[in-house]
Amino acid sequence: MALWLSLLLATLSVSHLNGVMSLPFIYNTSSGPVAGKLNVHLVPHSHDDVGWLKTIDQYYSGANNSIQNAAVHLILDTVISALADDPNRKFIFVEQAFFQRWWREQTQKKKKTVKKLVRMGQLEFINGGWCMHDEATTHYIDMIDQTTLGHKYIKEQFRKVPRTGWQIDPFGHSAVQGYLLGAELGFDGVFFARIDYQDKLKRLNESALEMIWQPSRTLGDSAQIFTGAFYDFYYPPSGFNFDMDSFDTPIQDDPFLFDFNVEERVNDFVAYAETQASHMRTNHIMWTLGGDFQYQNAHGWFKQLDKFINWVNKDGRVNAFYSTPSIYTDEKYAANETWPLKQGDFFPYADCPHCYWTGYFTSRPALKGYVRLLSNYFMMARQLEFFVGRNPNGPNTDALWEALAVSQHHDAVSGTEKQHTANDYALRLSIAYQEAEKLVNSAFGCLVENVPKGICHSPKMQFFQCQLLNLSFCPLSESVDEMGGTLVVLVYNSLTWNRTEYIRIPVNSIHLQVMDSRGILVPSQLLPINSRLKELRRKYVKGYLGTSGGSTARYWLVFLATVPALGLNTYTISVSNEGSASASIIESMPKGSSATIRNNYLKMTLSESGLLSSIVKTGPEGNLSVESSYLYYEGNPGNDTKGADGAYLFRPIRNSASRLSISENISLITGPLVHEVWQEFSPWIHQVYRLYEGKDHVEVEYFIGPIPIDDGIGKDVIVRFSTSIDSNGVFFTDSNGRDFLKRVRDHRADWDLEVNEPVAGNYYPVNLGMYLNDDKTEFSVLVDRSVGGSSLANGQLELMLHRRLIHDDGRGVGEPLNETVCIESVCEGLIVQGKLYMQFNPSNKGSSWRRSMGQQVYSPLQLAFSSVSDGESWADNSFHSFSAMSTDYNLPENVALITLQELNTGQTLLRLAHLYEYPQRDDLSWTYR
Repeated sequence: MALWLSLLLATLSVSHLNGVMSLPFIYNTSSGPVAGKLNVHLVPHSHDDVGWLKTIDQYYSGANNSIQNAAVHLILDTVISALADDPNRKFIFVEQAFFQRWWREQTQKKKKTVKKLVRMGQLEFINGGWCMHDEATTHYIDMIDQTTLGHKYIKEQFRKVPRTGWQIDPFGHSAVQGYLLGAELGFDGVFFARIDYQDKLKRLNESALEMIWQPSRTLGDSAQIFTGAFYDFYYPPSGFNFDMDSFDTPIQDDPFLFDFNVEERVNDFVAYAETQASHMRTNHIMWTLGGDFQYQNAHGWFKQLDKFINWVNKDGRVNAFYSTPSIYTDEKYAANETWPLKQGDFFPYADCPHCYWTGYFTSRPALKGYVRLLSNYFMMARQLEFFVGRNPNGPNTDALWEALAVSQHHDAVSGTEKQHTANDYALRLSIAYQEAEKLVNSAFGCLVENVPKGICHSPKMQFFQCQLLNLSFCPLSESVDEMGGTLVVLVYNSLTWNRTEYIRIPVNSIHLQVMDSRGILVPSQLLPINSRLKELRRKYVKGYLGTSGGSTARYWLVFLATVPALGLNTYTISVSNEGSASASIIESMPKGSSATIRNNYLKMTLSESGLLSSIVKTGPEGNLSVESSYLYYEGNPGNDTKGADGAYLFRPIRNSASRLSISENISLITGPLVHEVWQEFSPWIHQVYRLYEGKDHVEVEYFIGPIPIDDGIGKDVIVRFSTSIDSNGVFFTDSNGRDFLKRVRDHRADWDLEVNEPVAGNYYPVNLGMYLNDDKTEFSVLVDRSVGGSSLANGQLELMLHRRLIHDDGRGVGEPLNETVCIESVCEGLIVQGKLYMQFNPSNKGSSWRRSMGQQVYSPLQLAFSSVSDGESWADNSFHSFSAMSTDYNLPENVALITLQELNTGQTLLRLAHLYEYPQRDDLSWTYR
């Protein structure tokens, strides 16, 4: 026992007997870093999910506490009060979605107090986004937008910019997060809690939990960042959790009470600190003192920390003080230490040998698709808002910005929230979309009327959008033969390159003609709408609108639209007695026979089994043997206590998937513009192959669900492409829609992988696409939303498209991932509709298509409709096209416009992105190296 402590205890004992002990204690909390000592940085924090077990508003207000006792407003109320009591206390806060709710409720007096706390460094905003976004299932544009929203408020209100990243809870960490949302954002460091358990064990043994992370092979050391993985987790060290629901022993230093334990608790503190320090570099370590929704009674927390700082520093063996990750990072920089180097990303993440968090890459695929759809819509709406002038009183894009920002949370788009919370996210997006839709419709009217910016608010020309166009539901286009007038189709292009693409509109008449804005007849084709889509339309239109929506449309009208860069073009559809739309030829594929469809670039062959067997390109690029099939993994119920297949985890009960046999219902549809193959793999899986004339890729549309679980087995549904490519265990997946990272089956670059889950352990997040190659050929598949993907055998790519499970995986959400849709009291499993895009090229020549087509997938052409009674009047009095760019100029193909936005300050935010990484193309790639 230290001599001072022995004397103190003796004094306290005498004082107690004589009843003359002087209270209250005045604790010395003013310490800071001390050279030559082990410095323990105490970082008070609260991790506040913007939705998970409860909705964001329930978490803020404290409602629905039967699920989880959490009220963020109490955290901020009591933290601010506790910080004001002692100028040495510090606290970090992340989620601006909560802080801004709280801020708008405060008096000017309280706001003045908070501003002083921020100015003095007692309250530090760290990370600073609207939420703590996910890193696997988010698109990089969404990550930027939600971070910008949070930083914007911090800068406007406090004239501060966050310095440090704090991604403590996402389930794996992406390369894009490291360099784009870390180093290039200006952060000095980034910290997180979750890395693979094998990786962590190795790093613990090598004192390598803190490192220099170089996530980008293109940017190299110009975009590296100091990175720390926590010694334990983001909760306090064992025995030092003093939140109001904790059972850890507090420090009791009142001599008039029993259980006086200063010596014992100081010894505990020093022992833990010294053990942690033995695995770290430098004489600085960090303790994360907080957890999920902690500090609802901040005074209790800070009272204990005050005592520990006081008594530990009197002991003198280590030095403890209030700190923040920014202060901690400064000390690491000042130490002039040599750090281990980390390259690439931190996927996939496992927390035990059979517990790979790779299921959430696909969980809730409909929500993932909705978020991606509205992500592009937001980008487009901001452009239009800039062109016509922002109206601060609405309609504007503010609500959509906030709703999308919330949905990037690591328990939102990830699909790992409770069902009622997922419903809340979707509802917020839908409400926000409706306001943005009003803006977009008005902007289209203003642009075709050529009204000067800032003065057009109620255009005469009324445009409407068809939200359920994917279900072939669009009342205006379906009634074009009944209107006795002309349907105007406005096509908007949010990309900065001219585009020529096919659009599809549901109609009922066969006597239709399409004219462009110059009055020239445009070739068109009528395709029948397949029975599966008609069935979905009847069901879901009633579910969305509460009415049947009338009789189903009979045809898709398809034509080729040409649209200027960052602009619009218009087309008219009217009834013509002669008609001009070409009919399609429909034939059934006889059982046991092969079939072929082709356009001017590709020929697709289906084998006698009905499965795709080869794709042939015209010219010297040859052919690729490729088979496409649907399969499912049976979900592990977790009876072995090693983890079930659930919202977070992907854990199949065996390493092989069950193949779904194709039925005899195969139809071939051919015509002058588009050719299709309709296939049924089971009553709950349908697929369409699509070849458009003039396009060198294959479009695949799928309808999956309801996944049957009557057999008591959860299922993870995949599509698998088996090719003749000798890929040697190597494949490539994207990072948040930007860089492509090399993946090697059953391998990790940073440690010798112990393979326990050969399927789930080889799954990676896919947001843009994936590809594989050999020395001759490269095969690419692009996606329209976040999914999980892998290559489990040479020449194979597989993507998990849907999952429905019946067990909870024990990772906190507390319910199985069993999404159902109820319409008029009839409930069934979720049906997912989506698209994939395939192409093959000579080896190392596919990057141009992946980048250009990836932009088109993310930013589809936006359609709006208007009916006019007099087509000639429309032709004479309206501006039929618009472009914000010179008609003879496009941005270079390696540069994309990702933000054009008029802010509420009147300033304009412009962002450009370089699309090509090193060394994709010598003439277009980034040339940092």
